[in-house]
Amino acid sequence: MKSDRIAAIVGVAESDLGKTPGKNVLQLQAQAAKLVLEDAGLTKDDIDAVFTAGNWAWAPNLMLAEYLGIQPKYTDSTNIGGSSFEAHVGHAVAGIQAGLFEVALITYGSTNRSSPSNSSYKSALTAQYELPYGLPTPVGAYALAAMRHMHQYGTTSEQLAEIAVATRKWAALNERAYMREEISIEDVLNSRKVAEPLHLLDCCLVTDGGGAVIVASSNVASKLNKKPVWILGHGESHSHNTIVNMPDFTATSARESGKRAFEMAGIRHHEIDVAEIYDSFTITVLLTLESLGFCKPGEGGAFVSGQRTAPGGDFPMNTNGGGLSYCHPGMYGIFLLIEATRQLRGECSARQVENAKLALVHGTGGVLSSTSTVILGRD
Repeated sequence: MKSDRIAAIVGVAESDLGKTPGKNVLQLQAQAAKLVLEDAGLTKDDIDAVFTAGNWAWAPNLMLAEYLGIQPKYTDSTNIGGSSFEAHVGHAVAGIQAGLFEVALITYGSTNRSSPSNSSYKSALTAQYELPYGLPTPVGAYALAAMRHMHQYGTTSEQLAEIAVATRKWAALNERAYMREEISIEDVLNSRKVAEPLHLLDCCLVTDGGGAVIVASSNVASKLNKKPVWILGHGESHSHNTIVNMPDFTATSARESGKRAFEMAGIRHHEIDVAEIYDSFTITVLLTLESLGFCKPGEGGAFVSGQRTAPGGDFPMNTNGGGLSYCHPGMYGIFLLIEATRQLRGECSARQVENAKLALVHGTGGVLSSTSTVILGRD
């Protein structure tokens, strides 16, 4: 492992989760921001950079900073879907290294369950070539990728179901998870088809919720009470917008983002102790594992079989229950960072991965469109 220590995650927190009819998007982010400052041992006055993403305002950073009473000297509203927050972490490290700021607040909030958006996807620009023809978005795009992987490599619905079942086992250990009831492979296969070959239990939840992460310079991190979780490597990329333009339905730009993150961190795949990988759908995880290089193309189904990623397995993954069982307010990537940080701090009680020192966090956005990979480590 390389010894460079530029910046660390020094605080993580969630807002209320599940269904929160009494709170709007700003309130959820403010709740998470208050809790993350308490977790880090900092005050609002320490924040000099604000990062957020979402479709709830034309300029979300302006509205959020005004609501929180912060006038930052640096701001970033990069929005590449669910991988935005992993990208924000990488951008925060770069900004700190450049001397532009020392403490960055990253937040997200959504009320997708209690107050779903009334806006519909518009058949404009590149979307005109698929949306008018009835492709359900986003699940239809992921179903196309799943069907292609099955055709090309012989992947089965049972193998995809392994991911949903293993993730639910982690959720059963997490009191904050939205779905905690035990499920079996048969339960997944018997749940209704949403978009062939994906079943209901292959698909993520739709919940409300917010989260917050604080990234600080090594100078600041060294003065705080909790041990820092160092940001060792980062990479990001995107390959397409609409699914019809995806270069290869069986591989994502995680090939590029993961390669850069591992190279920057100076570690190898077998050194990772815990993985938090975006699970909008079970196929998302399978493609990501292959594209990151944990297994060869076409071997993802075998890699996750036998409940390998469940509690007690040798590849602990999505240890909070993931987007499939814990929560999924729409852009889930920030919750991956929160769980990875807690695992490295040893704060996860019944679901704690023993002696976790290195974590991989990987976000996916759009319709397998964008990817961002972060590698975290503790001293």
